[in-house]
Amino acid sequence: MTSTPEPVTAAAAPLPTLSRRQIDPVVLRALDEDAPWGDLTSQTLLPADARATAALAAREPGVFSGGDIFAAAFRLIDEAVVVQLLVADGAAFEAGETLATVSGSARSVLQSERIALNFVQRLSGVATLTAQYVALAAGTRARIVDTRKTTPGLRVFERHAVRCGGGHNHRFSLSDAVMAKDNHLAVLTQGGRSVTDALLAVRAQLSHTTHLEAEVDRLDQIEPVLAGGVDTIMLDNFSLDELRAGVRQVAGRALVEASGSVNLQTVAEIAATGVDIISVGALTHSVRSLDLGLDVTLTAQP
Repeated sequence: MTSTPEPVTAAAAPLPTLSRRQIDPVVLRALDEDAPWGDLTSQTLLPADARATAALAAREPGVFSGGDIFAAAFRLIDEAVVVQLLVADGAAFEAGETLATVSGSARSVLQSERIALNFVQRLSGVATLTAQYVALAAGTRARIVDTRKTTPGLRVFERHAVRCGGGHNHRFSLSDAVMAKDNHLAVLTQGGRSVTDALLAVRAQLSHTTHLEAEVDRLDQIEPVLAGGVDTIMLDNFSLDELRAGVRQVAGRALVEASGSVNLQTVAEIAATGVDIISVGALTHSVRSLDLGLDVTLTAQP
């Protein structure tokens, strides 16, 4: 059983709730990987009637993400375990704060403990890092967005964590939108075909609801790409001066995305150039898990 607080969040927009259909298969795979035939240690050392209480404690400040996933790790082992979430996804917290409590069978709590922590530590790490990028871009028009550089099998969780940190999501998969990068354009323009004609041919095949984005790495590529009818133009590895010039040249005819060489030291200056979107692979591909702990107390039934 799970108790969830009211969703007062620090995120940029209302957070869609992850469904059990999204959560349970991923968490079940993790639980099965960790204890394919049960928790041998707890089964042999702990009495069947032993009880446990636990507190999810923050060892450092951050932004919370993954509460329902944390709770699912216990629910899927034992529905009688009670999880109370004390902070909502997207909420900021301080070191020393208790984020959730758990109570139930000691065997069940200890079997679920590591998987529950693994998920909530990583996802809170993603949310916390995202919030740092968002804060540095504050006061500009730029959205901080993620990329497809996610942990295989965990994309829906990590994308949720980015939203918890106030960021936004790029295309979820290769099936969502057309993104013509340099390699695609090189193939499309073989035989002397122009970039504009190639993109117009692509646009003609697409539904009116399908987004078309193209990547450029030089200022002189912008006009031919815009003439191809793109919705977003990605300026890849441009200098700050080139980004400013690119924004002026596009002049609102498409969304402008900056990509490449984005980190916590550069993002504020990139955002100040006037771009609409800054894509940051580091939000998910090189994030540090947050230091959270589950402090467990065991008691025997009288």
